[in-house]
Amino acid sequence: MDMHGLSEWIYATALSAAIRDNAWVVPAVQSIHIIAIAVVMGAALVTELRVLGIVAPDENLTVVAQRYLPWMWRALAVLLATGLVMIIGEPDRTLSNVTFWIKMALVSVAFLASLALRKPLLDSTRAAREAPAKGLAWILLALWVAVIFCGRWIAYS
Repeated sequence: MDMHGLSEWIYATALSAAIRDNAWVVPAVQSIHIIAIAVVMGAALVTELRVLGIVAPDENLTVVAQRYLPWMWRALAVLLATGLVMIIGEPDRTLSNVTFWIKMALVSVAFLASLALRKPLLDSTRAAREAPAKGLAWILLALWVAVIFCGRWIAYS
């Protein structure tokens, strides 16, 4: 089944109709999605700027990571849930949109890079041995900003 066929199948489901037929669902879910994006970006921004030594350089990196990275993971779960609701409600708008798939690729890369390279910061015994890569911090910030731009661009492409 191709994306168009999958999109049509999802569109024909009762769940998709329920999402579309209730005028408040899509705006409410989009609002929650945007708030979760702000949380992810805020957590990434503070954590990466701390790695770069720009924000709170006197604060222990492990303490900063322990404070903000759990917020990022929870917000990513909310993004996944709200994103699925939006896809089910308007599958033709997303599944056949190249910008959507670029966004999904960027989210996957940013998530995996954040998980693999920042999760050790939560362990204070390992963090002392880790040498945070400042270049990686800039790359992660750029990836999250690109995700936001792609998310906005979906509506226009």
